[in-house]
Amino acid sequence: MSKIVGIGANVCDTLITLPHYPAEDTKMRASEIMMSGGGPCATGLCAASKLGADCAYIGNLTDDSAGQFLVNDLTKYGVSADHVRIKPGYTSFSSYIWLAEDSTSRTCVFHKGDVPEEPLDEEQINAIKNADILMIDGNSMTTALEAAEIAKANGTKILYDAGGLYEGVEKLLPYADILIPSEEFSLGHTGCTNTEEAAKALFGRYSPEILVITCGKEGGIIYDGQSINKYKAFSVDGVDSNGAGDVFHGAFAFAITQKMDYNKACIFSSAVSALKCTKTGARAAAPTSDEVIKFLKERGYNEFEETLE
Repeated sequence: MSKIVGIGANVCDTLITLPHYPAEDTKMRASEIMMSGGGPCATGLCAASKLGADCAYIGNLTDDSAGQFLVNDLTKYGVSADHVRIKPGYTSFSSYIWLAEDSTSRTCVFHKGDVPEEPLDEEQINAIKNADILMIDGNSMTTALEAAEIAKANGTKILYDAGGLYEGVEKLLPYADILIPSEEFSLGHTGCTNTEEAAKALFGRYSPEILVITCGKEGGIIYDGQSINKYKAFSVDGVDSNGAGDVFHGAFAFAITQKMDYNKACIFSSAVSALKCTKTGARAAAPTSDEVIKFLKERGYNEFEETLE
């Protein structure tokens, strides 16, 4: 059985690298165009798998070309597709992402497709019961709620990647043991004007075991209901920030399976996210554990080699 399972977005991304964002109603030659698997949950699972975790994706896909690509992409990165159910005749969740070389920023246009949700089957339920961590991201809301109830009843930790203000998130948030929202989500959901106030509001409202708010290039904060600590983002020469938050969450899940404390997990996950930004592709650019250890040792963090031995 897989230690980390996930339910949520699994997206076929088309990455278009451009010298700069084009003006409206013009033409521009792309530097590169490539297909890549995306989506917070599925990409997080791929990142955790590349670090060494045993992972599985749970959910429905379809049989169009994008759906076939997504199944193959999961297995390419070592994520089990045994709990994927193929529903013929629908349209996959897809996106087109512009990556600007001059600013290293990204702009995404997406279509969620129409693959239906269904109740979990017995094999999928058993996968959740026997996992250490269930990763969710606010997509596939009905299935995620069902899975969260099963996880809670069976001692499986729930890690919620709260990056989007989706309809119904207030139903899912109380289940989170490890709540990792973006700064944008935190401020938008609480109405607070600064991140520390938002952390206290979220913790007071939903009572997770730990709350980590990611703040992009500024790093982020950790709050356990008692004290707020900060972790930093590592400076790198970035080429593609798309998926940086997704791999942070996957790395955090992996770190927990390695018995890291939460502060250490944040440092480790921040390093994984930074390394991802140095290459193109959310999943292809996710590093291995050896690459992360080397990166951290070069910056004076020697304790992670012992943790991952």
